[in-house]
Amino acid sequence: MARPDGRLPDQLRPVTLTRGWSTHPEGSVLVEFGATRVLCTASVTEGVPRWRKGSGLGWVTAEYAMLPRATNTRSDRESVKGRVGGRTHEISRLIGRSLRASIDLKALGENSVVLDCDVLQADGGTRTAAITGAYVALHDAVGWLAARKALAGKPEKVMHRSVAAVSVGIIAGEPRLDLCYEEDVAAEVDMNVVCTGTGDFVEVQGTGEAGVFARDQLDALLDLGVLGCLELADAQRKALTS
Repeated sequence: MARPDGRLPDQLRPVTLTRGWSTHPEGSVLVEFGATRVLCTASVTEGVPRWRKGSGLGWVTAEYAMLPRATNTRSDRESVKGRVGGRTHEISRLIGRSLRASIDLKALGENSVVLDCDVLQADGGTRTAAITGAYVALHDAVGWLAARKALAGKPEKVMHRSVAAVSVGIIAGEPRLDLCYEEDVAAEVDMNVVCTGTGDFVEVQGTGEAGVFARDQLDALLDLGVLGCLELADAQRKALTS
C-alpha cells in the first residue's frame, strides 16, 4: 500500500524551520512538517512561579492551541467554550516536559520561558512538530537572555541537549515514519517518539488503535522514531546556524 504522498516508509515529510517568524517574542519559529504548520513562540519573563521562588531554578512551560480552521472543518475556540479540553492539556504538558529535558534549569537562573505552540494548519503530527519547533524557539530565547547577561550559568551550559519529536505508526502492517493525517486516522498502531539529539528517549506514547502489537513491531517503530528524530536534530542544528 503506497503512502498518500509517495514517500518511502522511513522518509520524513519536507521539514522547514523558519526562525524569527514573529517580531515580538524573544524566540519564534514557524515549523512545517509537510502541510502541518505550527507557530512556536518563546516568551521570557523575569522571575519564576511562586512555588519555585528562592530555589535558584528557572522554569519552562508550554501552551498548545489549534486555530479554528486549522482542520478540514471549523472547530470552536476553547476560550469560547469556557474550558480547555483534555487533549489540549495533555499536549501542552507533553511539550513542556519535552523541552525541560533540553535545558539546565539551574543555569537558566530564576527566569521563566513560556512556549506557545499554535497550529495554523493541521495534517497530522502537530504535537511532534510543536516540540521540534519549540526547541529552536527556546534556544533563541536563551540566546536573548545571554545577550543581556541574565543567565545564572554559561550560555552553552543552559541548552545542554537538543530535543525533537516525530510520529510513527503501522498502516496495513507496515511501519511508517512521520504520519500525515490520512495515515494517522488509518493507523493500526500510533506512536509519538521524543528523543534527544543523540538518540536517547525523552518520552514515548504508543497505542494499539486497532488491536495489539508485538515486541518486534514496537522495536521497529522505536528504530524509525530514533531515525526521524536524528534527522530532525540535524535540521534544528542547520536552522540555528543559518
